[in-house]
Amino acid sequence: MHGDLTYSADFAHFEYANPDAPKGGRLRQYSIGTFDSFNPFIAKGNPAAGIALIYDSLMKPSRDEPFSRYGLLAESIETPSDRSWVAFTLRKDARWHDGKRVSVEDVIWTFNTLIEKGSPLYGFYYAGVEKVEKAGERRVKFSFKPGENRELPLILSELRILPKHYWEKRNFDETTLEPPLGSGPYEVAAFEPGRHVSYRRRADYWGADLPVNRGHNNFDSFRWEYYRDMSVAIEGLKADAYDIRLENSASKWATAYEIPDVREGRLRRELIPHQRSQGTQGYGFNLRRPLFQDRRVREALGYAFDFEWVNKNLSFGQYERIRSYFENSELAARGLPTPAELEILEPLRGRIPDEVFTSEYQPPKTDGSGKIRSNLRRAMELLSAAGWKIVDGRLTHVETGEPMAFEILLSSPSMERIALPYKKNLDRLGVDASVRTVDTAQYRQRMDTFDFDVTTIRIGQTNSPGNEQREFWSSESSKREGGRNSMGIANPAVDELIELVIAAKSREELVTRVRALDRVLLWDFYMVPHFYISADRLLYWDRFGRPEIVPTEGLAIDTWWYDKAKAARLEAARGGGG
Repeated sequence: MHGDLTYSADFAHFEYANPDAPKGGRLRQYSIGTFDSFNPFIAKGNPAAGIALIYDSLMKPSRDEPFSRYGLLAESIETPSDRSWVAFTLRKDARWHDGKRVSVEDVIWTFNTLIEKGSPLYGFYYAGVEKVEKAGERRVKFSFKPGENRELPLILSELRILPKHYWEKRNFDETTLEPPLGSGPYEVAAFEPGRHVSYRRRADYWGADLPVNRGHNNFDSFRWEYYRDMSVAIEGLKADAYDIRLENSASKWATAYEIPDVREGRLRRELIPHQRSQGTQGYGFNLRRPLFQDRRVREALGYAFDFEWVNKNLSFGQYERIRSYFENSELAARGLPTPAELEILEPLRGRIPDEVFTSEYQPPKTDGSGKIRSNLRRAMELLSAAGWKIVDGRLTHVETGEPMAFEILLSSPSMERIALPYKKNLDRLGVDASVRTVDTAQYRQRMDTFDFDVTTIRIGQTNSPGNEQREFWSSESSKREGGRNSMGIANPAVDELIELVIAAKSREELVTRVRALDRVLLWDFYMVPHFYISADRLLYWDRFGRPEIVPTEGLAIDTWWYDKAKAARLEAARGGGG
């Protein structure tokens, strides 16, 4: 995206992959909920875990660079200095699993079909494309609309290509449990909806020896086991029903794995640092609700969340507080705006909070004792200024007489342990806050239709933000059901900053513009920020090998391999199990 590439045109393999990794064995993983479709490209249904394994994209990312792509289906990429168009030349050896060549017509059909029938995010994500056309036997060209969107060539390189000849005979905009045709390293092998799905490696995979694939795709098969509940999934790992788990819960990490297999090293537990952006996570407000349209109310409700107490008593001190929408990266705004940031922000003065110019954003703090009277007092000052007062123990609006009441919607019982202490502090403010946990399918449906008051919002970020920021925060995306702007942010100043981010011409310019955007998002109090950890909590049964180098983006499970000797020792140690 910016600057030089790490790898030259004739590179042999990514440094974090072992080109001599043995092939064989299987890797078993887990998923929560259910699935009812092998079509992940539409808004309907719940797609099966791992289905992306059957597809190839035009290019493949490097996990040790902020935003670089190298040829997969495409053997070359062309784009002018102004990046007003991009052309990809397909590899002549690229094949679908039925032996037919991957063609320019497949690329064009894929793009047009995703825009017309795919999930709403595609139409939004590729809105800058004017037209796509055949420009040679193996060359396809995308021309862009006027405006600056310098990352669009790379965004298009991520496009997973679908077989036109297969889908033309089928209804693309419906869910399906017919295993689809792909061109990738794996194909669907077996499945039972809601219980498991497995994939087997194609022995005749056309791209096995490409530089971007050497040392990857080492397992003969992948399998996902489905669980309804996270607690049961953890017991599944301990019973060796699957192989590997990234643990998101600090309390589970600290307490749930005190078993002999862990103590004696058969089930490995490792904390692996990484340098990837953590994005943001917090209790997000649905701004479509009149209650949350007052910035003072949103700020006040943040004072009821006691991070220090939660971290000390529930999370064993493992976390840091989120203070940015681009946490754990150089993109996070810190201190006061720099002169370069002020050049961007000054034209917005009067349309963005004054604090953007005068103060460093800091979420409310406590001493961790659970006594947060001073924070609640500040919250009441803000609420009083916004027209709320206590009547018979309930926070009530002065003009309407309506009490403040809302629901905190959760998708997993494991999240209740964080929400309930927050509810307790809200009760002390006189707020009637309820906590409701629903199943995965219902949660997704309610989120897709904006049927919630408050919920946990997670927005992952890369180290090179761009086009996707429209989907996260823009006024246009706030109207799209099934989109990522769940909170309904519709702020013209934010829209302008997003476009500046997308148009950045250098890394330095990108960092400056993202920090400016970060400040405005933070000071509008769209969410109550949670916490993060700059490491992966990894548990895995000791039957695998992995490269010594961990890329800056963190674990690359697709570079691991099955180690027969380790597997034999593990089986012997466990008395023939595994």
